[in-house]
Amino acid sequence: MNFSAGDTTFMMLCTALVCLMTPGLAFFYGGLARKRSVLYIMMQSFISMGIITLLWIYGGFGLAFGKDMGGVIGRFTDYFGLSHVGLVPNAVHAASIPFVLFCLFQLMFCVITVPLISGAFAERLNMKGYIWLSIIWTLLVYIPVCHWVWGGGFLQKIGFVDFAGGTVIHTTAGFAALASIIFLGKRQLKQKGMKPSNLMAAAIGTGLLWFGWFGFNSGGALKAGKLAATAFTNTIVGLASGMIVWLLYAKFVRGKVDFVDVLTGSVAGLATITPCAGYISPSLAIIVGIVAGIICNLAVSFQERIGWDDALGVWGVHGIGGFTGTILIGILASSSINGVSAGWHQFFIQVGGVVLVAVYAFVVTLIILKVLSIFTNIRPSDEVIQEGLDKVLLNEDTYDIK
Repeated sequence: MNFSAGDTTFMMLCTALVCLMTPGLAFFYGGLARKRSVLYIMMQSFISMGIITLLWIYGGFGLAFGKDMGGVIGRFTDYFGLSHVGLVPNAVHAASIPFVLFCLFQLMFCVITVPLISGAFAERLNMKGYIWLSIIWTLLVYIPVCHWVWGGGFLQKIGFVDFAGGTVIHTTAGFAALASIIFLGKRQLKQKGMKPSNLMAAAIGTGLLWFGWFGFNSGGALKAGKLAATAFTNTIVGLASGMIVWLLYAKFVRGKVDFVDVLTGSVAGLATITPCAGYISPSLAIIVGIVAGIICNLAVSFQERIGWDDALGVWGVHGIGGFTGTILIGILASSSINGVSAGWHQFFIQVGGVVLVAVYAFVVTLIILKVLSIFTNIRPSDEVIQEGLDKVLLNEDTYDIK
């Protein structure tokens, strides 16, 4: 273990950047939400920082990165209350930075995942239901999958890879979102869909997500260097090509392009490049963006056609984006980048792993919501949804609505 001041500085910056993504997501979702429920959906993102941080400190980090138990979960007691999590680097996890910094970087990933889901079930889960879902889902879905992929679990042992969270974060969130919209059903609104309340706020949120995503992806290297620079470059290439192809698709297939397409297309490119950012060359990142602009568009169109009320397109953009990017590792990865080579063997490992995670997240989320609904009321009424959750549940207004 060789402590590096440069790596530590770099990872502190990456951790702060990923932290910024949670309020960025709040602005993104808040700007796209109906004006009567803006504060409520933003609050769901902000409150995650408090809930998930305490959960991570008191057991979550140990379950994710503690001593492996059967390839399924880490040992709960290893790092409880940040015991044995200090300034000395850990030989297994990021050997050149303080172990506590690795803990905090991973915490930021955990914090943002449940808020990602919230865009799908916007206006259909009360705060009590959201808080219980945040806690239970993190314990039963995010943390086990994190251990399987990054903490020494069975997927990591068979060679499955995910550089910065396309499977651990985006696939779990996307397929949990699908489960939640199927279970909670459609909103009964006078006007179908979700009319954005403030596209300027959504644009600010998107900009913060762009900014934070550099730390999100390049931080996956866990140290400053060539690999971090590669992931950094792939991030902007995936963003740009994903956006442009999304816009071209919208123009040629739907016949029009709007500002939301610009925002959504860029996020689709980012979600798709995330898992493979540290395994492919920047020249191939363009292909990832092209695939993202087409596949994610098809997914969003499909969910609209089938009638799923995924208010902000979480399954189609994040779920399918992360799912697709994970598989592309088996097609585009180069061993010269990070030791992983494309080929049939890696391809089948990637497909099997991401399918397993998607099914697991979907099924467990359904079970969690079903059990919660048995023991407590987790849904706001149709009248409350129509009137607006900000006014009824928070007694606050984003705008002076007359």
